[in-house]
Amino acid sequence: MLADNVMNKQPLHITNGNALTKKLNELGFEGDKLIWQELLCEGPTIEHIDSKDFLDIRKEFFSNFYNIDLDINKIQQEFDKLNHPESYSEIILWFEYDLFCHINMVAVISLIMQKKIDLPLYLVCSGRINNSKNLKGLSELSFNQLIAHFDKKTLLKPSDIELATTIWGIYCGIDHNLFKPFIVQSSSFEYLSNCLKAHLERFPNSIDGLNNIERNILEIIKNEAITSKHHLLGYALNYQGYYGYGDLQLSRIIDQLEVFFTVNDESIVLNRKGHEALIGQHNFALEIDNKIVYGGVNRIDFQFSKSENKLIKSVLNAN
Repeated sequence: MLADNVMNKQPLHITNGNALTKKLNELGFEGDKLIWQELLCEGPTIEHIDSKDFLDIRKEFFSNFYNIDLDINKIQQEFDKLNHPESYSEIILWFEYDLFCHINMVAVISLIMQKKIDLPLYLVCSGRINNSKNLKGLSELSFNQLIAHFDKKTLLKPSDIELATTIWGIYCGIDHNLFKPFIVQSSSFEYLSNCLKAHLERFPNSIDGLNNIERNILEIIKNEAITSKHHLLGYALNYQGYYGYGDLQLSRIIDQLEVFFTVNDESIVLNRKGHEALIGQHNFALEIDNKIVYGGVNRIDFQFSKSENKLIKSVLNAN
């Protein structure tokens, strides 16, 4: 009977969104699918994920910053799939190379540990693809590529799981410089180092007050013949490196950068202030006025010093 019970168990796939889940279903992947579509790389977070406090602060964040009414019941229904580990043979995580996915991934692993689930934990992660110059998301892969990635899935070691929960704890805390030692630590997470570096550079640069994403958007306006905000958004989505931001996030950032460019009938061009920002004329952090929170830290309270390679307390906001 015991052997029968073991054989009847199926995997639980935790996916990074509806598009990938649809592909897995089309390919006939057996097992339950838990869709994890949070945006934990933005907004406040606390370590204990399956809690009323966590859901309350996330609901408030989405309402205030994106005017979205978060469906708490739907999230709890997804969480509930983790309350029945006896039904599963293993858990397979499907997450990508970027910061957006990696923050969600370490949160999921932490949630699994918080629930004391003792099942083999595998990771399927996309990024570099043979014969492609660009990094690829999972839902961008062909069916054959997806199957190949699944066949080469990585069994996470206890040290990997401990690392993920540590990263989540630091993210929810007040000192993000604690990430620095983990940038050079080897693990099964091939892209974690890139993501942690990208995260620290989401804070305003101590010279010009622009973070990496903002500077990249202004560089696109400077170097490309941009015709509209929609056109600019397309470029920003395609050329953002390790961030993995979506339309919603980048549109908000573009709107906040309006002080640096002029929108004409058929073009968007940098104004004087935009050119001054790109040459580091002075620190524009307060003019951008982006008061978003990353986990446990207010973005505007810190700046990234390239010379010191760390976050420093924002002089502009010290008082």
